[in-house]
Amino acid sequence: MPETPVALGPTSARAVPGSVWALGFVSMLMDISSEMIHALLPIYMVSVLGTSVLAVGFIEGIAEATASVTKVFSGALSDRFGKRKLLATIGYGLAALTKPVFPLAPSLAWLVGARFVDRIGKGIRGAPRDALIADVTPPELRGAVYGLRQALDTAGAFIGPLLAIVLMWLTASHFQTVFWVAVAPAFLAVAVLMLLVREPPQSRAAKPARAPWSRGELRRLGAGYRLVVGLAVVFTLARFSEAFFLLRAQAIGLPPLWAPGVMVVMALAYSLSAYPAGVLSDRLGRMGVLVAGLALLIAADLALAWLPGLGGLAAGVVLWGLHMGFTQGVFGALVVDCAPAELRGTAFGVFYLLTGLAALLASVIAGALWDVAGYRATFLAGAGFAAVTLLGLWALQPRRRADGASK
Repeated sequence: MPETPVALGPTSARAVPGSVWALGFVSMLMDISSEMIHALLPIYMVSVLGTSVLAVGFIEGIAEATASVTKVFSGALSDRFGKRKLLATIGYGLAALTKPVFPLAPSLAWLVGARFVDRIGKGIRGAPRDALIADVTPPELRGAVYGLRQALDTAGAFIGPLLAIVLMWLTASHFQTVFWVAVAPAFLAVAVLMLLVREPPQSRAAKPARAPWSRGELRRLGAGYRLVVGLAVVFTLARFSEAFFLLRAQAIGLPPLWAPGVMVVMALAYSLSAYPAGVLSDRLGRMGVLVAGLALLIAADLALAWLPGLGGLAAGVVLWGLHMGFTQGVFGALVVDCAPAELRGTAFGVFYLLTGLAALLASVIAGALWDVAGYRATFLAGAGFAAVTLLGLWALQPRRRADGASK
């Protein structure tokens, strides 16, 4: 697994290509739209429609798994034809088209259907977008650019719930009004993508992978890539849906008006830490940053399980956001470090497929534990999976040193 630290100057943010900035703002706008809806959706389903917590876990997990399965095919198609921007536009456009369904939905079935189609759009855009970022970025800035994209994306994840809080207050908790306002930034995101993102000529001119899913091509991804994916899968089992934060907030008596504030706090911590963590991974190496992220996740789960009241909830949510900042962009950079340039879309697609299936399992386990044994069991199980991943990283240190020496 390559992990060669490089020296970056303080001007690295200004060295980030313009298309990366544009893709970051596209992600931010779509996240504003999505999080305005999703910050309220679990509470809306449980308190208004009478859905069980276990059902919420199934819905959230299956929705994310649907996105992950779709990413496999879109990533391979982007490698085969080199049309990464086109696929990203289709994915963002499909997600935008689903947004009016949420305020119009007459039943739970409509909401679930819209949620799944929205996640299909996410699946179509994810791997081509992340491969396109690698296509336009020099190797020494990989950690920084994936951290920057995550930071901008997550800025939308706290702006969206913040807007939801304000609108819920102004409208006396009228869910449908908030859902209607969320439509606008989704369509603006598609416009920014179409007008400001430039696909580099080399992504079209480079030798295409004729059969990205063939055994020979997949073998080229190598042992280092498989190691990264394996670690990410176990890690993802510790990261159930953030919907459970909202349910924890509801359990301690936080009014629905303020429930999106939980996502604001988490996303703010995530957004502020993602870019510095990515730069740090470029300078000092990826694995040390991942270890710090895992330690933060364990601390978050323990806080959410054992610390009482709003103070305990706030501490756990901040720690959870920091762990996201220290891990998500770094995993993206690791995938690019290990994958051949012509197979980047496929590499991201497989990565998202396997971690998405793990996310489905994680959310179902979390929902079942919550219903059977209470919230504490859910968060302690997450800490246990994170500890297993941390032990796996420690056990693999000798192999990583040997791989580095052989290069």
